[in-house]
Amino acid sequence: MMTKAIHMKQYVTNPSIFNSIIPIARQFFSTSSAVSALESETGPVQKRFGSFIGVIQDKDLLKKAPNGELLVLYLIDNGAMDPDASLYNQLLKKCTEWKRLKEGKVVHEHFLRSRFRHYVVPNNTLINMYAKCESMDDARKVFDEMPERDMVSWTALITGYSQNEGAEEALVLFCEMVKFGFMPNQFTFGSVLKASGALDNGGTGRQLHGACVKFGYEENVYVGSALVDMYARCGLMDEAKIVFDKLSCKNEVSWNALIAGHARKSEGEIAVKLFSVMTRGGFQPTHFTFSSVYAACASIGALEPGKWVHVHMIKSGLELIAFIGNTLLDMYAKSGSIDDARKVFDRLVQKDVVSWNSMLTAYAQHGLGKETVECFEEMRRIGPEPNEVTFLCALTACSHAGLLDKGMHYFELMKKFKIEPNISHYVTIVDLLGRSGQLDRAEKFINEMPIQPNAAVWKALLGACRMHKNLELGVYAAECVFELDPYDSGPHILLSNIYASAGRRSDAAKVRKMMNEGGVKKEPACSWVEIENAVHMFVANDVAHPQREEIRNMWEKITDKIKEIGYVPDTSHVLWFTDQQEREERLQYHSERLALAFALLNSPPGSPIRIKKNIRVCGDCHTAFKFASKVVNREIILRDTNRFHHFHNGSCSCGDYW
Repeated sequence: MMTKAIHMKQYVTNPSIFNSIIPIARQFFSTSSAVSALESETGPVQKRFGSFIGVIQDKDLLKKAPNGELLVLYLIDNGAMDPDASLYNQLLKKCTEWKRLKEGKVVHEHFLRSRFRHYVVPNNTLINMYAKCESMDDARKVFDEMPERDMVSWTALITGYSQNEGAEEALVLFCEMVKFGFMPNQFTFGSVLKASGALDNGGTGRQLHGACVKFGYEENVYVGSALVDMYARCGLMDEAKIVFDKLSCKNEVSWNALIAGHARKSEGEIAVKLFSVMTRGGFQPTHFTFSSVYAACASIGALEPGKWVHVHMIKSGLELIAFIGNTLLDMYAKSGSIDDARKVFDRLVQKDVVSWNSMLTAYAQHGLGKETVECFEEMRRIGPEPNEVTFLCALTACSHAGLLDKGMHYFELMKKFKIEPNISHYVTIVDLLGRSGQLDRAEKFINEMPIQPNAAVWKALLGACRMHKNLELGVYAAECVFELDPYDSGPHILLSNIYASAGRRSDAAKVRKMMNEGGVKKEPACSWVEIENAVHMFVANDVAHPQREEIRNMWEKITDKIKEIGYVPDTSHVLWFTDQQEREERLQYHSERLALAFALLNSPPGSPIRIKKNIRVCGDCHTAFKFASKVVNREIILRDTNRFHHFHNGSCSCGDYW
């Protein structure tokens, strides 16, 4: 930052202030000659008043006088300095730069007592200072009391609302501005488009786009980038791409806006391709670019593209700050590489609460209860104070690992940190009790909740009833879910399975009929695997894949081998009115088994296999994968909707507690 200075040549009209000002000036003025000039006046000045010259450096503007006041204001009040409008402006800018709201209010009060209080420029700086310090009520008050406003006044307040979650206020103010005859500039459009994107209001955004064209700003790179971002935040990626392609001059901001839009829509492949085109075009990725691409890769579990982007970041020399490290950690965790996630966590320059929560979430997702508890205790010792997300991660891990006592202890510990449990914490406790087989205790817990249980609470109990084959309570939980969320297919399927497992096939059929009549659609099960940066997707009994014959032959060979070492198909997971042989056959071609066979055919021997599934893995596939990991001598990492399963040498990381 360039050093600014205020040069003073002031006439001191009160000789009594010299003795108090000299020691202060000695600390304040940057040149010794200034102090000497002042000291030279203390003798003769008793008979004649004189002058002195001093230089106030920019860095000294907010220094304090011995009485605690701002030194500049102290000198003004004691007659050692005459104020001017530019001095107030510089003081307010320094308060803005350092986010010093308290000092800014002091300067504001002093400014209001000056003859410059109606000047437009310092008032605009005041609006900007309050906005940057997140004090929008004060910013609006300054704006409303200004006797005269210019374009900067309107833009400063619109920008303040846009940046402080006041999108609606920003849009209303923009309309008022235009009505009063002010012409928007590129900064006004940039802020109001950001506000429109925050509201996901495509209709308003299109109208603003028309205004941009009308005022000739459509191809301005600043406004164009804001348009791309606005359309992307509204989920209108086709419109975002059209605006992007029309930009005659693109920059890193416009590229970031487009990449981030695809990342938010979980379109990881497109985001990675755009990143590649961006870098080939000579644009330098920023922290925001990398963060968006990592988030995109995390959403689809794309490990190899994520690693490639990580290598690119290392080569660029960007520091692994918490902001980007958290998304990188999340990418590795969601792609199945928990060891790489931990390495990123350990290398973070500074760990904030999000960093710790990201690591805890990663451990919880991978079913590593012991490691989650250790990380949580480490955070309590050396990290920031846990928040509600921290406790949710710890409770989830305890639920997945069967750590009942530890989980209940953490739930009670929330009171010590004065954290009020929300509905997610209650859902996790019901899941924790239910998985542990304490269904009556779980029901009692629900009935005693201080807040109204929602569908997720009853779904957790229903899932536990399915696990522990409690028909009566399961039916009751299902009825509660249907009343709160009648169109979710999951609870219907769970209830149907509970009936079928109890041998009540007619009741199971009634639930299926109720689904059909109510228009409740079951999400088709599918699994996918990434091989050489290409994603291959499979459904049950898939006949569409070009390698379908080789895939089936491979799985049949694996089936024969795992049966030799003890695998017995569990046909209770096929709830159809068919004979035993046909039910076994239906089991053998579930989507995750086909994905595994394909990966074995097309990946290097000994390398880990990573499979993703869009619903919960069935119990028989879980058993089959344990045996398969032993006969093929490969680690198999399966991610379903609930968690990761790491199969290795005949066992699973979940310990069969899932």
